[in-house]
Order: sequence, then structure tokens, then C-alpha cells
Amino acid sequence: MNNTMEDGIKPQPVYAVIHGCILALGLPLNAVSLWILLRHHGLKSPSAVFMVNLAISDLLLIISLPMRVYFYATGTWPLSKEACTWIILLYHNNIRSSAIFITFISVDRLLAVVYPLRSRHLRTASNALKAVGLVWLFVVVVSIPERVGFSRFLENFNRSACFEYPRQSHPPHCHISALTYFQSALVLTMLAVNIVCTTLVSWTLRRHLNNSARVNNKVNVMLIFVMNLVISTICFLPMSIGLLTCGVPTIRALVCLATVNCCLDPLLYYFSLDAFWKKKEDTDLPREQ
Repeated sequence: MNNTMEDGIKPQPVYAVIHGCILALGLPLNAVSLWILLRHHGLKSPSAVFMVNLAISDLLLIISLPMRVYFYATGTWPLSKEACTWIILLYHNNIRSSAIFITFISVDRLLAVVYPLRSRHLRTASNALKAVGLVWLFVVVVSIPERVGFSRFLENFNRSACFEYPRQSHPPHCHISALTYFQSALVLTMLAVNIVCTTLVSWTLRRHLNNSARVNNKVNVMLIFVMNLVISTICFLPMSIGLLTCGVPTIRALVCLATVNCCLDPLLYYFSLDAFWKKKEDTDLPREQ
């Protein structure tokens, strides 16, 4: 179908309102969280390093939301095809980077609780910075072929087609790219790692911990893993399944659902860092004594 959508799409005020609410809530939450993380905790622990980068990833997504609000409110796209492509990339990159950073947080907590002594040489801010550097490099490399693919999808459509290009590939003509399979595999892998980490930590906390692995506030520790699983299963998994099954009719709703992760991530910072609102030299939670 080569419909150029000359007259734009029908305005979708519901999706405009949803994205507007996410913007209104997510922007101050992540901006304040990033400020607190940098000012009170710095980059002195692996947890803080991962959370700072998670907040940055969320803010990159949030700055693209005003254009989504405008598009769904008016049914038209006022900018260029290139701008549309970059905003779509910000969305996909947020899913990839957030899924990885959330998993890093779970693995770091796993090592702190289950292997507190043996993991000390691994759980350093230096190693965490190297890891996030590799993640951002990975995101940039994956974005290159994806950007080319999006440009090809949009080249036959005028500016009013932004965000609506999946509608042109409705089943049975839906084409699933290799990058879609790759992203879905990445999300599923990260979810599996989070499930394993949650299971091992839960099992460890149920035992009588020895003196080298005592953990303060077990409820907060488990809340970290619960939040990670909630974000992975509710925000990221449905979108991945929808893309694999060419769920075109529900794609807008899945996009909204995945975007909600930027409002849930700040809860991780509160539960993960001891004395989140206070300046503290060692911000790791749980604390090994």
C-alpha cells in the first residue's frame, strides 16, 4: 500500500494526553533524580553509575515526547523526515539501553548480596564506567542500520506519516527486520537475567546470612528486583512481542506502555541507594558489613 497520507492522519487526542502526562511526570522526576545522583552520590559506586546513565537515557526519550504530543493532537508532522527518524531512534534506543542498565543494576545487587566478598574487585566504579561506555557504543552502532531502515520506510510518505509507518506494513505484508528480532531477543535475554537474579537473591535472603553478607533492609532489596521485573515485563516485553507479531492495531498503545518506563525508573533510585536524599560517601545498598 503506497498511501502517502496527503491529508495527514486523524488526530488521536487520547495518545496525545497519555504522552503529555508521561512528559509532565517523567521530566521533573528524572531531572531531579539525576541532579540528586550527581550532587549527593556522584559516580563513586557501580549502582550510582548505572542509575545516572539510566536517568540520562530516560531524559533523552522524554525530550522527544513534545513532538509525539503535537503529532497525535493534530495528526500532522511539522518537521522533516530526518527529525522523525531521530525521534523514533530515541525511543528504540531507550528501550535497549534501559533494559541493559536495569539488568546491570540487578546483577550488581546480586553480586553484593550473594557474593559480597568475591565480587569486590568486580564491583568498582571504574568497571561500571567501562560497562556503560560499551553500552552506549553498542546503542550507537545498532542505530546506524536502524536509521537507514527507518529512512527507507518513510521515503515514500510525506511528513504527516511520522510514527505511522508500521500501518503501511499490515499483515500479511508485514516485514520483520533482523533488528526487530535482535531487539526482541535482547529484551527477552535481559528479562531472563533479571528473573535469575531475583530468584537467587530471594533464596539467599531467606537463609541465615553469615557475618560477611549481612543485608540491611531486605524489603528494599527485594523491591529493587520487583521494580526491575515490573518494568521489563510490563513496559518492554509487550512492545517486543507486538513488533514480532506485527501487532499494528495496538502499536500506539504499546508505544505508550513502553514509554511509561521513564516514570517508573526513578523509584529504583530511591530503593537502591541508601539515604537517597542525603550526601553519603558509600551509596551501595545493600551494605556489606
